[in-house]
Amino acid sequence: MELLETPAVIVDLDIAERNIASMAALLKAHGIAHRPHIKTAKSVALARKQIAAGAIGITVAKLAEAEVFARAGFADMLIAHAIFGETKLQRFAALHCAGRMVTTVDSDVVAQGLSRVGVETGKPVDVLVEIDGGLHRGGRQPGQDCAAFAQAIAGLPGIRIKGVMGYFGTIYRHAGRGDLLAAAREEARTLREAVALLRDVVGKVDIVSAGSSPSALFAGQLGGVTEVRAGNYLFWDASGVAMGLAREDDCALRVVTTVISTPVPGRATIDAGSKTLSSDRSNHRPGFGIVVGRPAIRLVALNEEHGMLEFDPAQESLSVGDRLVVIPNHSCVVPNLCDRLYGIRDGQWVETLAVDARGCNY
Repeated sequence: MELLETPAVIVDLDIAERNIASMAALLKAHGIAHRPHIKTAKSVALARKQIAAGAIGITVAKLAEAEVFARAGFADMLIAHAIFGETKLQRFAALHCAGRMVTTVDSDVVAQGLSRVGVETGKPVDVLVEIDGGLHRGGRQPGQDCAAFAQAIAGLPGIRIKGVMGYFGTIYRHAGRGDLLAAAREEARTLREAVALLRDVVGKVDIVSAGSSPSALFAGQLGGVTEVRAGNYLFWDASGVAMGLAREDDCALRVVTTVISTPVPGRATIDAGSKTLSSDRSNHRPGFGIVVGRPAIRLVALNEEHGMLEFDPAQESLSVGDRLVVIPNHSCVVPNLCDRLYGIRDGQWVETLAVDARGCNY
């Protein structure tokens, strides 16, 4: 790693592969399919490792991600985002004709647009009715609102309601096994109730899609769920450590950084700021990341290109030129901030991974 210019975003490939294998085995043991969310790494090479471990396909956040992965040969995707507007519908139609695409609906206007795609291409569009999992960022409300919406769009030509999808992101507000287990159980209960109502409208429900990385770890509580979309588990991060989901040794993505200034005793500045680490905070720990192996050093503030450290000068010392390794708060943001990830094994740089879908947020 000494050869890498800093700041450098590294991925310990042994840890990432262990995380992939562990999640695959856990879900297989509970009879749940995995459709990993590739917005975490945006890397074709890492997604291929997930498919090789048994994933049935991938989840993407945006059409541009889907286009990148379609060109790389991925043909089975869930686009977990509302598709609205004629340009986006045209782009979706091209993907839809070339592979197996499933997407989500929670409004009449989005459903009508997808209906037109299905009619015009002669190939019905498979859709999942999105359930609001508590964040209120989208989705129908659980219960009769979901059922009434499904009833309203069920007769549209060119679409097929295949099931339901929910993102229960409020689980990230919890920490500790008991609260996380209860949150996963509630997620599954909400989806089972939606499925029961949906069956009265469309009959067979093939897909029940759930599962952030936290709830996927409690797969035994996800009765009735057919697939999960865990993504963050690939890398984990400081937030996952604070929640009790992972150990530092499970965190595959890290940032190598250099001390560039020591302006006053007890303070130092590194060359990684918000444009490398992101400015995301954690619900359960202060600061902007974990300084690996140096728990007495705190990363307390970020500017765009600078990170500010605090420590007790009686216990720690830092000099210009010292290298540190930081586990960021939220690993899913970091790959989109850099062109490449450096693959590490046994502390040595062994390959460079392209961030193939970097900037594909449209």
